[in-house]
Amino acid sequence: MIVEVGSIALVLGSLTTLYALGAALVGADRKDGGKLVESARNAAVLTFPLLTLSALVIVYLLVVGDFSVKYVYDASSRAMNWFLRITALWGGQAGSLLFWAWLMSGFIAVALLRKWERDQELMPWVIVVTTGTLLFFEVLVVFVSNPFVRLWHDPAANDVLERLLPPAGALLFTPQDGEGLNPLLRHFGMIGHPPTTYLGFTGFVIPYAFAIAALITRRSTDDEWIKTTRRWTLVAWIFVGLGLFLGGRWAYDVLGWGGYWGWDPVENALLMPWLTGTAFLHSVMIQEKRGMLKVWNMILIILTYSLVILGTFLTRSGVVGSVHAFTKSALGPLFFIFIATTFAGSMYLLWRAWDTLKSENEVESLLSRESAFLLQNLLFLGITFATLWGTIFPMISELVTGDKITVGPPFFERVNGPLFAALVALMGIAPLLAWRKQSARRLGKALWIPFAFGVAVVGVLVLTGIRLAPALLGFWIVAFVGLTTLIEFWRGMRARHARAANGENFVVALWNLIGRNRRRYGGYVVHLGIVIMALGVIGSKLFQQEAQANLANGQAMQVGTYTLRYEGLRQWKAPDDRDVTEARLGLYQGEMRLATLLPRRDYFITQKQPSTIAGQLSRPIEDVYVLLTGWEGATATFKVYINPLINWVWIGGLVMTLGTLLAAWPEAFAQKRWVMAATPAPAAAGK
Repeated sequence: MIVEVGSIALVLGSLTTLYALGAALVGADRKDGGKLVESARNAAVLTFPLLTLSALVIVYLLVVGDFSVKYVYDASSRAMNWFLRITALWGGQAGSLLFWAWLMSGFIAVALLRKWERDQELMPWVIVVTTGTLLFFEVLVVFVSNPFVRLWHDPAANDVLERLLPPAGALLFTPQDGEGLNPLLRHFGMIGHPPTTYLGFTGFVIPYAFAIAALITRRSTDDEWIKTTRRWTLVAWIFVGLGLFLGGRWAYDVLGWGGYWGWDPVENALLMPWLTGTAFLHSVMIQEKRGMLKVWNMILIILTYSLVILGTFLTRSGVVGSVHAFTKSALGPLFFIFIATTFAGSMYLLWRAWDTLKSENEVESLLSRESAFLLQNLLFLGITFATLWGTIFPMISELVTGDKITVGPPFFERVNGPLFAALVALMGIAPLLAWRKQSARRLGKALWIPFAFGVAVVGVLVLTGIRLAPALLGFWIVAFVGLTTLIEFWRGMRARHARAANGENFVVALWNLIGRNRRRYGGYVVHLGIVIMALGVIGSKLFQQEAQANLANGQAMQVGTYTLRYEGLRQWKAPDDRDVTEARLGLYQGEMRLATLLPRRDYFITQKQPSTIAGQLSRPIEDVYVLLTGWEGATATFKVYINPLINWVWIGGLVMTLGTLLAAWPEAFAQKRWVMAATPAPAAAGK
């Protein structure tokens, strides 16, 4: 009965979404359509509790282990703990699509429950776009990849059928145990990676919907839709960034190749909307400040939405090979049609409103903040399109020639590496430029100290023996941009300290400085996070050391300044259906024992699939990363990576997250001051 409750809730949620879409369409075209639009809003909001019920039923079935449900059989097993069973909701095709739809319905409900009097003209079309997107995913869940499909035994054919409703004479078939979650997904990075990715993807639908509504209603001439969706965009952006961060950590810990980014097609599918979303966040500031780039901003948000759907398509269609992707399915053509339709429709609306999107001002000088932001956007789009081309080229080559030609990491690194370097360098220059025009002399005066500091850092590195030109350039950019950003904080703190009547100390000045302009200084914290990440990328990519050796018990191998001594092997059967083989190595630097490393190989019996877990020693300066690649008799084979500065990648990601939270935090005091300023002062007595 509980299965039917979840299935009925899913269907009802789809019907309320369909009603909301239709009522909003009709109400938007009628002058007296206010009640219809209100009804559409209520229906859209009602979808969320219905899909919540449906998702909770699936979670319940996963936890209790009702293996008569096909999805539970595929994604869960008795050997998995209850927490992993819950995360199996997004561990398979059908469950992840339901999870996507549920999150989308939640975003829609929150967006529509806010006070919307200021955007009343836009809201019917916002409902149309958001519910149209949601309905597409609900149709996929209901008709193509339904998580409530059950297993039925047909006595006549002695076969097991997968159907929602039982055929005549069939009996419910309940296996003793399930297949279980893919072993590669049993890691905290993959537990957090899909939810944050989906939150980011679904979140970007909201600003897109407001942009399309603005185009339809000809409200695109002002920037009200941007102000309304600014925080939505930041929230979506931060979650996509967290998805990238957690996915990289998962790859580093689980995939066993000593790295965190391999330009995998699904990794690229997540990176691309993050890049265009970042460009959009920068570009809208020019529209708000100077009334410029209105067409450009529309193009960026349309691209971001299209890349979100494309990323979901690449993950679920099976058209690309990836450890992140699901197997081939019937979803591919439907996704392709939806992407093509929404993109073409969006571009038509943009073309129709083109004349109303003229800029109020022009770029007056190459040395201006507008010019720098525009160049940043071009670099972001250059990286995006290079990544897109490398990602889809295997599909194009297979379609044209019949052979799938894979584009590897060298292509992406050679093309995107210089573009990323230029982007980070420009990140240090742009904040120093004034709006409209900046004198070269004044800019040079602001830049010479960070420039000289970068040169000094490079000089020290050369003296220590580093001669690799790309690394020296990268370290110079990191030093230059890092000091430039810190100087911006110092100038603001010093100004507040000098102006404060009560002698505000520098710590308090920093706190108040950020509190008074969260958007600006939160952005600077994000920049610092990117600088820190760049430091980690340079160190781990350009200075990684690798070695492999077959060792007998008691033998040692030398890698860089480290010695690893093999101290034995043990094997046991874990209670969660794993055969575990674990090696023990002593890690030394000189005569000092630093740690005991325990690399292991887990073999999941039900799935017949191995999983390699590295033994790691993490230090601020570098990681020692050891893999057990094989064993025979008294010997074992190990692969060792020394990854310099890699932990700064993770630290930088955390700093970026903090900066985005600062920028997105509600400015309650600013809103209170605005309300007080807008309230007329009471008349003086006697007047």
